Amino acid sequence: MTAAKHQVPGPHGRPPHGRAGIRDVAAAAGVSITTVSDALNGKGRLPDTTRRHVRTVADRLGYRPSAAARTLRTGKSGLIGLTVTTYGEEPFTFTEFAYFAEMARAATSAALARGYALVILPATSLHRDFDVWSNVALDGTIVIDPSDEDPVVSGLVRQGIPVVSDGRPAGSLPVTAWVDNDHEAAVVGLLDHLAAAGARRIGLLTGTGTDAYTRLSTSAYLAWCERNGQDPVYETYPAQDSCAGAVAADRLLARSDRPDAVYGLYDPNGTDLLAAARHYGLGVPDDLMIVCCSESRVYDTTEPPVTTLSLKPGRIGTSVVQLLIDAIESGLSAEELARRGTISQVMPTDLIVRASSQRPAARALITPPRARPAADDARAPEGA
Repeated sequence: MTAAKHQVPGPHGRPPHGRAGIRDVAAAAGVSITTVSDALNGKGRLPDTTRRHVRTVADRLGYRPSAAARTLRTGKSGLIGLTVTTYGEEPFTFTEFAYFAEMARAATSAALARGYALVILPATSLHRDFDVWSNVALDGTIVIDPSDEDPVVSGLVRQGIPVVSDGRPAGSLPVTAWVDNDHEAAVVGLLDHLAAAGARRIGLLTGTGTDAYTRLSTSAYLAWCERNGQDPVYETYPAQDSCAGAVAADRLLARSDRPDAVYGLYDPNGTDLLAAARHYGLGVPDDLMIVCCSESRVYDTTEPPVTTLSLKPGRIGTSVVQLLIDAIESGLSAEELARRGTISQVMPTDLIVRASSQRPAARALITPPRARPAADDARAPEGA
């Protein structure tokens, strides 16, 4: 018979066997396992000093609750989904774009800070025989830019899964909450900036989708043109097609009513327009001013650097996660959340002005008076 070995606590009070369990926390804190559970889950009637003490000990030991145990105890998996549904079956790799990459990064960090993991899921699997969504137990889902009458959102809500939208939903789409920018104000501000810089005919590169971003931005442009007495000059294309943007930029600059400034709604539009301008021998910004919506730092180093509209995706990613987890942890059913009404948050934007939208001010040429030659002075009559 082998004698049992006495376990010596590891450095900083950590158990020697690696990951700390709830029993380790209870022993180190000098309380019961039930007290530890109540303190860490915000339950029971415990003094605040006890809750703080237990949490301090748990942090020191590196305790993390077991996901399996939490699922059995609460019925929650600790997983939240993130998807883009706008493009249906199209293989739209949205994480290649700086906005979505930054949004997903911030959302992941915010989820982890509250004990959840973020799962990025493809919308395409919803329409196939093998549905990966049914194999992932999600507590809630974030949907980026849902389209009008989005069947994915409706289907998730029917399953009792809370949905928070990155983008203002249209009509009566049954989301629990949404976060978006004031796209109308952002577009008006950048069009006013171009007009103040000397633009007289401002064009637009926009998409064919029905998502809120495309719809609201395009409507704001058309309304601005009407208010300012300008005929709209725009080209549309399917935003998920990586080649279509370059073709649309070429079409726009080939028009007989070619604009002298263009706003492109999507990340690649800045480089698309720079290439089209070079093709037609147009100088930027002298012949054509350019602004695009992008979070990419590549526009710091283009020739010339391109003015960009930032939608602050980091803030949006953090906010959608906070709203979704609040809904999950409220204990309310999907029906009760719907009766409570949709929560909304509007985030500011930032226009980062660079050389592509700043024409140098015209220099005033003042001709100095011509000096009178000395010979003229000599010939001047006396008393002149």
